Amino acid sequence: MIITRAPFRISLGGGGTDLPSFYEKHEGFVFNIAIDKYIYIHLKPSILEPEIKIKYSKNECVNNISELSHTRAKEALKIYNINKAIEITSIADLPSSSGLGSSSSYLTALLTALAVYTRKPCYPHRIAEQACQIEIERLKEPIGKQDQYIAAYGGLTTLDIKKDGEVKVNKVKLSVNSLHTFLGNAHVYYTGLQRSASDILEEQDRKTRESDGSEVENSLLKIKELGLEIYEEIIKENFDNFGLLLDKHWQFKKNLSDKVAVPEIEKLYEETKRSYGVLGGKLIGAGGGGFLMLYCNEKHRLLEKFMKFHGMPRLDYFIDFQGTKVVADLRASHELNINHL
Repeated sequence: MIITRAPFRISLGGGGTDLPSFYEKHEGFVFNIAIDKYIYIHLKPSILEPEIKIKYSKNECVNNISELSHTRAKEALKIYNINKAIEITSIADLPSSSGLGSSSSYLTALLTALAVYTRKPCYPHRIAEQACQIEIERLKEPIGKQDQYIAAYGGLTTLDIKKDGEVKVNKVKLSVNSLHTFLGNAHVYYTGLQRSASDILEEQDRKTRESDGSEVENSLLKIKELGLEIYEEIIKENFDNFGLLLDKHWQFKKNLSDKVAVPEIEKLYEETKRSYGVLGGKLIGAGGGGFLMLYCNEKHRLLEKFMKFHGMPRLDYFIDFQGTKVVADLRASHELNINHL
């Protein structure tokens, strides 16, 4: 039995510039934080049954991987040439379709488990690129490269994406006290709205490819610029400036699709800025729902009470430094015991 886990992520700046339609023209830059909320993969061989079993929100039991409905699991099994007698179960700390990169976290955790199972290398770059290959090239999804890389590497991390798709990973270091200050001010609330990012990203991708100088492309250029500014302010520990830049970032993000903003949430956001000291905020991920980040350096309890009254509980979180990891390999432990008999 093998157990792996991969963290969810919160995008801090530059989101959307990691799609090929943008970085192939202008290069991309994204800034993310991996958080201590995870998706877990439990993998074990089926000793007596030849079927492939995949358990998630549904249960699948098939004789051949071509029969699987779960496309990510299907493609991951193809990469590792596994076509029988395996059972894979996934469990997540947070809901799917909520803007925290759950699909890519699932995939990096699964690919790591399969790599361990087949005794192949599972270092972060290899796993991240395999996940990108599956989601972008094989499944043709309108998705970028940030989710796979932040899930694989963890940490407070920037990604520079070259025109050829090469990704340079940079871990940002802050003191523990500074991290606590920053994350304590960076409130995250669950809106209760689940949505598919694909619709929003498909529109963004199409408009970016259609013509140079479009509103979407110009907004993404500004988002990249703001992402770089956010990075500079955070490494200087000017956290309040991050909050102000976050508001600007959100205004440009809303230009990417009319599905990004939610009127009810926009109304609450404006009220938090007027009455509760919020300097800036945004819906995390593609938008349309999921989790809302609000940066606030005062009135924390009042803000939390206000949001809770409106049905949006606060997420308690901290940074994950490890990225995708093997939690347990009981098969290896069993073999070790045999070797020492």
